[in-house]
Amino acid sequence: MPEFPRRDPADPDFWDLRYQASFAPWDAGRVPAQLAQFAKAPGGRVLVPGCGSAWDVRCLVESGWDVLGIDFSDEALAAARAVLGPHGGRVRRADFFAPIPESPFDAVYERAFLCALPRRLWSAWSARVSELVNPYGHLVGFFYFDAGGAPNGDSIRTAVRGPPFPLRDDAELAGLLASTFTRIVDAPVPDSIPIFQGKERWQVWQRR
Repeated sequence: MPEFPRRDPADPDFWDLRYQASFAPWDAGRVPAQLAQFAKAPGGRVLVPGCGSAWDVRCLVESGWDVLGIDFSDEALAAARAVLGPHGGRVRRADFFAPIPESPFDAVYERAFLCALPRRLWSAWSARVSELVNPYGHLVGFFYFDAGGAPNGDSIRTAVRGPPFPLRDDAELAGLLASTFTRIVDAPVPDSIPIFQGKERWQVWQRR
């Protein structure tokens, strides 16, 4: 693993340094099977926050969805445009927590975005997702759990070890979402990349 200077993962520099070094162990270079199956459903307007190299954006675009991928890392967006080719206009530099003119969306797709955020931002993430999804729309994607890897709060140990910052358990995720969403799908993930193997779930939450 390359050595990186200490940076807050809530800042773009953290991610720029990793993409510049071609260090992205969270990037499978492919689309998860459960997303590929989901994308076959009739398409709507979907937001992909923290889109990274945008394999998932490409899958959704090619399946007929109206997709916006956002990232606050310029280096990540450069990687995304290389993957997207003629669909490069589907991604742009933006802050998930700042106003997005196209919102709200029929769906928000989650893959390694929540677990990339320091835990101090999780309550703000929950409120923001509720704003971004239309009533009866969906939050859909993959959620990372590790009961042994989630210390309480943003300690020095957390900053050194993470991201990814895992959910402790299902109750913690429900605490973030259940006030405005109802979970309608929960399934194991058969094709996780090594860093998430055995520790993520495919879930679909419907906005009330």
